[in-house]
Amino acid sequence: MPHLIQPLDTEDPLGPLPQEFAAIMRPELPSLIKEIGVEVTRAYPEYARLLDGPNGQAIRVGVEQSLASFVDLVAEPTSPTTLRDDMCRRFGRFEAYEGRSMDTLQGAYRLGARVALRRAKKVGQSYHLSPTLMLSFADALFAYVDELESLSREGFLEVQSQSGEHSEALRRRLLHLILAGRPAPGSAIADLCEQVGWALPEEVTLIAVRAPAELDRLRADRDLLVDLSAPQPHLLIPGPLDDARRSMLEQSLPAGRAAIGLTVPTALACESIRWARRVLELVDSGVIDDAPLIRCEDHLTTLWLLSDPALLDQLAQRELAAVAGISATRRDRLVETLRIWLDTRGTAAQMGALLDVHPQTVRYRMRSLETIFGDQLVDPESRFATEAVLRALRLRSRSTGTSP
Repeated sequence: MPHLIQPLDTEDPLGPLPQEFAAIMRPELPSLIKEIGVEVTRAYPEYARLLDGPNGQAIRVGVEQSLASFVDLVAEPTSPTTLRDDMCRRFGRFEAYEGRSMDTLQGAYRLGARVALRRAKKVGQSYHLSPTLMLSFADALFAYVDELESLSREGFLEVQSQSGEHSEALRRRLLHLILAGRPAPGSAIADLCEQVGWALPEEVTLIAVRAPAELDRLRADRDLLVDLSAPQPHLLIPGPLDDARRSMLEQSLPAGRAAIGLTVPTALACESIRWARRVLELVDSGVIDDAPLIRCEDHLTTLWLLSDPALLDQLAQRELAAVAGISATRRDRLVETLRIWLDTRGTAAQMGALLDVHPQTVRYRMRSLETIFGDQLVDPESRFATEAVLRALRLRSRSTGTSP
């Protein structure tokens, strides 16, 4: 049978809740938290999306902390509330960063209080609690909600008091730290994330933008980190670039040309932007065809083959040493024939069609190549190195307009 709290005289004025009331409330918390979550996300769909996002766990912890703190204060009125206070201020800051007013958060707080009061009525009936005690509970609960709202408003006003330029400067600083290419102090990044209300993702996608660049911020997602004032403009997208993100980029960079880096762990963000910038260089030199948005993922082999021009020259000297002493005209014909053979492993007729020569000419050239290169075309490793060199030289020739 439920434990009975001594009923209070209904004529007594409202006062603080008896400390033993906490023992009744605490077992209700897990299911009450779930019930409040269902009601709030039903009434405020934007919070349902947040709970499914990177901040979802932090929001759940904040709700649990707020409810547990209320029970703790009933059990011991001098209980510390530092964690709760900090979490409520974070909620307020987050609302400001999301561009909402305090109305939504206040509504969620009050809806949660109504759900808690509804639960308290059921519990009160089970424990035969007096009407005066239930009135005291309602009075304490709504006073507590007022306190939560006040704390959240502090965080909200803190963000609003910061100038837009200051906030953007902090976001650029955060972006620079992430792209530093060396381990940055975790606390420095965490502090900046906290100040600008940005959740550090596990993966990021970097975008290199050709200067000069402008971003339509009304069309851009709020969680982007952007620095378009840098000599090499760039921006960071949390997570992968899905269709929705790509559409957003196309709309927010209407006049720009951009290269989309690979999606990588956040610690490798500097590599993603390096590859994206290299793609823009290869576009400018004519190696890669231009387009409004160019994906590094579509050009990985090209990036690899042209990643070290000086090393390519050294490798080309070694792999093509056998034809170094031949006249330039004959060397070009033999090298082009060799490249076609390595690419296609085709018949003389097929290769002749690609080279625009008679099949008999192809057979003659292949015999010459076998004589000149010997075992180099038989050994798998040597053959692979030769093929890689010829592919890289072919790509590079697109920028110089010369023969490989």
